[in-house]
Amino acid sequence: MRSAGIDIGSRTVKLAIVRDNELIYSGKKENSFNPQKVCTELLQGQSYDRIVATGYGRHLFGNQFKCGTISEIKAFALGCRHLAPSTRTILDIGGQDVKVISLDDSGQMARFEMNDKCAAGTGRFLEIMAMALGYTLTDFSEVAGTAPKAANINSMCTVFAESEVISSVAAGDRRDEIALGIHRAVVNRVVQMLKRIGVEDDLLFVGGVAYNSCIRELLQRDLNRQIQIPEDPQIVGALGCALAASTELQSVSM
Repeated sequence: MRSAGIDIGSRTVKLAIVRDNELIYSGKKENSFNPQKVCTELLQGQSYDRIVATGYGRHLFGNQFKCGTISEIKAFALGCRHLAPSTRTILDIGGQDVKVISLDDSGQMARFEMNDKCAAGTGRFLEIMAMALGYTLTDFSEVAGTAPKAANINSMCTVFAESEVISSVAAGDRRDEIALGIHRAVVNRVVQMLKRIGVEDDLLFVGGVAYNSCIRELLQRDLNRQIQIPEDPQIVGALGCALAASTELQSVSM
């Protein structure tokens, strides 16, 4: 039996299909003003017996496709524990929010914190800052990682931070040091969130921002511990949904 999971994020839609609890397919597509169309295109040509959805658009998808939905917290807990059974702390930095999740020994959520009222520290925030400095996202993280020091960034509001960056460039400040200052400000914010829930090994870093090498290095340095990152950190929520769908299939067949 094949079960599918779909994670409808604000920036990207992710799909995972499992058979016998093993991932056999994954795909992703940039989201748009019409998420249902994006989902339909992503599912085209794929076969599955049951599907479960999570993410911002899960309820709309659930109504259209007549399928189950689960919270992002549950989806990420299931996906992370499948990939790394010893996971106790999850950090998910996506396009529009930051989530930190503490799990107990059995994999159930113990504590949770989420920044979803503002784009500060998210993937979208980093995209806007990179554009303000004239970098691609890849170059943005690379030059930040080699800067000799970090410029001081006072605001984490996307609008004010962008204005601050533009003013700094106009004043002749080094772009690489501004880039590092932005990364440092994001990491400072995330570390405070992690400390509020309590950081325990093993820590799994997921979401699109996990690809950012500078963020990873700064986090490991500040937390003084190793951080695990899956091969594809963006599909973890979709994988968790597929595993939930697989459990539902097994209970139905029994």
